[in-house]
Amino acid sequence: MKSGMRATDGRLALWARCNGLSITRFGLVVGRKHGGAADRNLLRRRLREAFRLCRQRLPSGLDLAVAPIGGADITVAGAIESLERLSERLARRLAGT
Repeated sequence: MKSGMRATDGRLALWARCNGLSITRFGLVVGRKHGGAADRNLLRRRLREAFRLCRQRLPSGLDLAVAPIGGADITVAGAIESLERLSERLARRLAGT
């Protein structure tokens, strides 16, 4: 992402940039290293559900791109925790620039 920033933890890599809107948008990147199609689809469903559940608590006005870290066991609860923490960190960093 041009003009964006990146943050990671043990579960997710998150890229963010300001979108000039009042909503937060969400995109996913799940590569083949996460298994076959069924495994990748399950991971996508978990990440979409995590975003749906925590959308109201995320900073507004961001475009987020999320990629799971290879080998990490990702649950919906863990993804929610990571999304909230990483997006807050990135929103602070973007506001400071």
